[in-house]
Amino acid sequence: MSSRQAALFISHGAPTLPIEDSPTRHFLERLGRDWPRPRAIVIVSAHWETPALTVNLQARPDTLYDFGGFPPVLRTLRYPAVTDAALAERVAGLIADAGLPLATTAERPLDHGMWTPLLLMFPQADIPLVMVSLHHRAGAAEHYALGRALRPLRDDNVLVIGSGSYTHNLWELSPEGSTPAPWAAGFARWMDSALLENRRDDIVHWQQRAPYPRENHPSDEHFQPLLVTLGAADDDATPVKLHDDWRMGSLSMACWRFD
Repeated sequence: MSSRQAALFISHGAPTLPIEDSPTRHFLERLGRDWPRPRAIVIVSAHWETPALTVNLQARPDTLYDFGGFPPVLRTLRYPAVTDAALAERVAGLIADAGLPLATTAERPLDHGMWTPLLLMFPQADIPLVMVSLHHRAGAAEHYALGRALRPLRDDNVLVIGSGSYTHNLWELSPEGSTPAPWAAGFARWMDSALLENRRDDIVHWQQRAPYPRENHPSDEHFQPLLVTLGAADDDATPVKLHDDWRMGSLSMACWRFD
């Protein structure tokens, strides 16, 4: 018997997330224990952008250490998940049927936007997955449409995860423990209200309507995964904020559930 999955947006933070003593690390560990077990995962990360929406077909993707300047122990961590080949073909078909630009690859490893939260939520790496890229330079509407294309998968006990960051300006960080900057807090308050009121048109047009859009997202790749998960939600479903924590005065670690 199949069960219906929600979609999930995760702010994944720095690559140190799996080894740090932080509220978000502990939240993700609890979330994985409490979440209804999916039969498979489709995951979109801010750290994989391509010229078209790309589905990974590699059977056993490697773990990618796409960072520098962090503790060497991080390079000993691996997430040896396997790709669900049949699901990958279905995902590609759904994207093509939606009229969205599509490509496939058999060479993509798991970037840290994928393996750091998965390592905390499902540490046994025993749930097969499918990786889908963002479309580089495509707008919010296309990534929302990607989520809508993936929506039917939820009826087959497939968990759709978007991994990015609710706010993401690495040039404006403050010392850890700092009060959130007004421009970051203002953006987060507006987005919280828009999500809780299910104002989808405002969210899709966030760059024109939200306060301080470029202060919080100088580039938009960390926000696009939220658009994917919003698109995967039922049209009349109110999103649920599961977690938040502020890091370095401007990084919101908000996580949202989309039913």
